[in-house]
Amino acid sequence: MGTVMELEAPKPKIEDDDDVSPVEQVRLTVTNDDDPTLPVWTFRMWFLGLLSCALLSFLNQFFSYRTEPLIITQITVQVATLPIGHFMARILPTTKFRIPGLGSEVSLNPGPFNIKEHVLITIFANAGSAFGSGAAYAVGIVNIIKKFYIRKITFLASWLLIITTQVLGYGWAGLLRKYVVEPAHMWWPNTLVQVSLFRALHEKEEKGDQRISRAKFFLIALVCSFTWYAFPGYLFTTLTSISWVCWIFSKSVTAQQIGSGMRGLGVGAITLDWTAVASFLFSPLICPFFAIANVFVGYALIIYIVIPIAYWGLDSYDAQKFPIFSSHLFTAAGQLYDIPAIVNDNFELDIAKYEEQGRIHLSTFFALTYGFGFATIASTLTHVGLFYGREIMDRYRASYQGKDDIHTRLMRKYKDIPSWWFYLLLAVTVAVSLVLCIFLNDQVQMPWWGLLFASAIAFTFTLPISIITATTNQTPGLNIITEYIMGIILPGRPIANVCFKTYGYMSMAQAVSFLQDFKLGHYMKIPPRSMFLVQFIGTILAGTVNLVVAEWLLHSIKNICVDDPQSDSPWTCPGDRVFFDASVIWGLAGPKRIFGSLGNYSAMNWFFLGGFIGPVIVWLLHKAFPKQTWIRLINLPVLLGATAYMPPATALNYNSWIVVGTIFNFFVFRYRKEWWQRYNYVLSAALDAGVAFMAVLIYLSVGIENTSLTWWGTNGEHCDLAVCPTAKGIVVDGCPVF
Repeated sequence: MGTVMELEAPKPKIEDDDDVSPVEQVRLTVTNDDDPTLPVWTFRMWFLGLLSCALLSFLNQFFSYRTEPLIITQITVQVATLPIGHFMARILPTTKFRIPGLGSEVSLNPGPFNIKEHVLITIFANAGSAFGSGAAYAVGIVNIIKKFYIRKITFLASWLLIITTQVLGYGWAGLLRKYVVEPAHMWWPNTLVQVSLFRALHEKEEKGDQRISRAKFFLIALVCSFTWYAFPGYLFTTLTSISWVCWIFSKSVTAQQIGSGMRGLGVGAITLDWTAVASFLFSPLICPFFAIANVFVGYALIIYIVIPIAYWGLDSYDAQKFPIFSSHLFTAAGQLYDIPAIVNDNFELDIAKYEEQGRIHLSTFFALTYGFGFATIASTLTHVGLFYGREIMDRYRASYQGKDDIHTRLMRKYKDIPSWWFYLLLAVTVAVSLVLCIFLNDQVQMPWWGLLFASAIAFTFTLPISIITATTNQTPGLNIITEYIMGIILPGRPIANVCFKTYGYMSMAQAVSFLQDFKLGHYMKIPPRSMFLVQFIGTILAGTVNLVVAEWLLHSIKNICVDDPQSDSPWTCPGDRVFFDASVIWGLAGPKRIFGSLGNYSAMNWFFLGGFIGPVIVWLLHKAFPKQTWIRLINLPVLLGATAYMPPATALNYNSWIVVGTIFNFFVFRYRKEWWQRYNYVLSAALDAGVAFMAVLIYLSVGIENTSLTWWGTNGEHCDLAVCPTAKGIVVDGCPVF
């Protein structure tokens, strides 16, 4: 599905002064001084950085296969490594020694643990979480080939695919730094959250402060989170989704469709499992309330108004023949579509077998989420152009005409990265990618020209999308556009389509994330060469660990990625299920057989037009009634893209995320601001870490041997009828026939 990170950034005030940033938010957050003598290439940085990167990539890949795929971000490492760094500074020997070839003396302990070391450790960790995505995007290709299409791909081809798609964009991104990193007006609002947290963590505790320290609070919360997760994670798994409506109406399909948190609308469903709260949408404790409110409005409109009307009111696209909430593909008779049966020996669409089963049908919810995805992409372009276009152009001109701000001048003290580093990286990555597409084409399907075309798309969009992100904090995604284009050009080849999407979309996304991290380093005064090496090494390490963990789990867990409503297995691979369905829709069948003249859902294309026109209407209303300030607050990309993570995210994930986020980022923030400032991010990190360590412990202790508990509290959410159709005459195993 298309994803757009939509955080409406406040318009910054501009001032001119040689010694301050021209952007007010930056002035209030980032310090105007630097100590270039602080050591950064320390043993502590390398040890904690590499360990954090490997650990996060392991945990995130491990969790990606689970029904509630918790993503552990850099903030967990940012908080957890601070006391460890201080501890190492106390115990490591200070003795200096020489390493042959380095010349100067070095020490395992060059002094107190400093903020620059901490930043680089966090950058390592960010690479370990694939810049917040959890695991490398291309691992999904490996998963669907092996577990959904039941075909083979070698470890070498998998590794080359993952690494090249992760680092391809770095080459041209590095050459764009002077346009979107160095200029003061390219301020990257999201990085200021990190800067604020670094400063807060490195503020010295006042003597005599009676409050519990952040480190002690983190440890206590970590132990509590670790201990509690034994219940929803193994002993009492029903706590993940307490769908009490299903318990009361155990024989009603409609009631269970309404009350199921995992497979329905989630009315009344609650959770006592942190993974259900923080999966897909990340921890709600780190998301500002205005963003939560925007998501809530769009989500409520779509899930509780549009979907019920489409399903029960209009029976759109024979909605009642299928489950109300599903990402599966169906036949016209409401049965699951047998995808492997329509794939021939060349891994292409078998037309005769396809016509035998008939057209592919989607649940109305799944079809509408694609429609809203189309509208989100189009509305983002017009919304940004109309409401931010002048500001973006002014800032772009100012970045050329204005003087270097204080932060750029301070960074001149450090050696810059030679351009040939980026040219070399780009040339090598393209060459290796071409080798993959030419000599291992039987495994990836994508022709060499597809690679060059995808790279051209990614390169073309990197600068404008970087400028949009740097000034508005909105990041349009290219995934739907790239798969749509390749589906039209080369239908019938599912792996070629997902490879094209990954090269076209992920290389651009990685480039933008690379530049955003560089801006963080710019604000924190990290030497550019150190930043680049840490990002590059971290990406290679993370991608390798991702693949090793994937191979391990795919071969060691029985029935992994099997989504059986009657099973209580936690290894259902929800993200890979949607990735697989997308490969069928856009690649195997092709958009013409789904959204075109040969498919059922051609009307979904009108969402492009609706999304494009919507912001124009809002903008015209804003101009016609300038005193009505609330009109400007209507952000259609946010409203339309609110359900971008659904599926695989469920109503339970959204409802719990909204409630918990509102409690902490509205009520606690407003009425207990000191507590929020001191402990909010620390609590988020501790909850993530505790759950992660217990989940791995459960798997290593009882999961490998497939030792499970069987009682009422481990039999899922008890909403088995939520997956049933309600149309007359449709026969599905385990469901009543109406």
